[in-house]
Amino acid sequence: MKGTPEQPVSEVEYVVELSPGNRVRERFVKHKGKILEFIVQFEAWMEGKWQPIVRYDTAHGFAHRDELRPDGTETKTRLYFPSYNDALTFAEHDIKMNWKWYEERYKTWKKG
Repeated sequence: MKGTPEQPVSEVEYVVELSPGNRVRERFVKHKGKILEFIVQFEAWMEGKWQPIVRYDTAHGFAHRDELRPDGTETKTRLYFPSYNDALTFAEHDIKMNWKWYEERYKTWKKG
């Protein structure tokens, strides 16, 4: 993706620790304040590795949430927002508010 010298495309990537063993990984690309693509993923440290539990992204050309199960299956839910900016804001807020619930649900699924 290209911008212009006056308005370059910028890519931002960072990881935020929510608590020991829980983090959110985020990456987005924007141009002139408009989000062009993003990923926001909640991960928990389990069995010696970072396990993705819920992911919001714009892969496949649309904003959606992937709920990842221990057996490898995923549930994809399309997000209906007017812009990727709005979808990204929603994703950040949802993970910030609900990561503990997502983690507990994942552990319940793991127990079978």
